Amino acid sequence: MSALKWIGAVIGWSFGGPIGAIIGLAIGGFGDSLSSGKGSPFIGEGNAERNSPPYGEQNRRRTHSRPNYRTQRERREQTSSGDFEVSLLILASIVIKADGKQDQRELDYVREQFVTMYGKERANKAFKLFNGINKQENIPTRKVCMQIQQMMDHASRLQLLHFLFGIAKADGMVTEDEVTQIYTIAGYLGISSRDYQSIKAMFYDSTDNAYKILEIDKNATVDEIKSAYRKMAKKYHPDKVEHLGEEHKKGAEAKFREVQKAYEKLQKERRF
Repeated sequence: MSALKWIGAVIGWSFGGPIGAIIGLAIGGFGDSLSSGKGSPFIGEGNAERNSPPYGEQNRRRTHSRPNYRTQRERREQTSSGDFEVSLLILASIVIKADGKQDQRELDYVREQFVTMYGKERANKAFKLFNGINKQENIPTRKVCMQIQQMMDHASRLQLLHFLFGIAKADGMVTEDEVTQIYTIAGYLGISSRDYQSIKAMFYDSTDNAYKILEIDKNATVDEIKSAYRKMAKKYHPDKVEHLGEEHKKGAEAKFREVQKAYEKLQKERRF
C-alpha cells in the first residue's frame, strides 16, 4: 500500500478541519501524489466513502456545521488509531520546534517510538508524513488542539501529552521553551493543571514527584494516598485507550507503571 493510500485507510475525523489541511499540505510533496491519474487516493479507503464529496467541499461543510454534544461524544468514541497517530505527528512537530532547533535525538525518538508501536513498515509511512508536516511553518496550534479536544476522548489526550514530554526529554533535558509549549498544548486540549502536573512529574526526579503524580499534596493522609492511588490507577489504566489498539495500550502502560511506582515510594516512606 502506498503512503497516500495508507493515510486514507487509517484516518477518520482528522480528515477534515485544520488537521486535514495540514495533512493535505504534507502529502503535496509525496512522490506518489496523484500522479497516477486515479484521483484522490482517499476515496474508497478506510473511513472515506466511495461517493463522498471532494476534500475541499468536505472541509467547507464541516466549517459551516458545528457538531453538537451528541455528535462530539459519538465521534470521540470512534477515534481510531490513525486519528491519534496523525494528531501525535502534528503535535510532535510543534514541540520539537519549540526551542528553535530540531535535535536529531528527538527525531530519532519519534521514529523509534513509532517503530515500537506500529512496526517498521507502518512507522516508515508515518515518518514520511511527519517529514512533510515538519517542513510546514506556523502550524495553527490552537486550532489543531481544539479539533483534537472536541473529537478525542480524555484518556487519549492524556496519552498524547505523555508522549510529548517523552519527545522533549529525548535529548536529555526539557527546555523551558518546550515546557511552555507543552503547557500551552495541554490547556488547548482541555487537560487540567493537575493532570498536566501529574504527567510532567513522570519525567523529572524530585522528592515530591510521587505526590504530584498521584495529584495530592505532601500533607495527605495515608487514607488519602490510598484513595488517590485508586483514582489515578483507574484514570491511567491501559484499558482506557484500548479503542486505539494494542499499539497504544503499550504507551499507556508506561504511565500506569509510574503511578504504581509513586504509590510504592510513598508506601515505603510512610511505612504503610
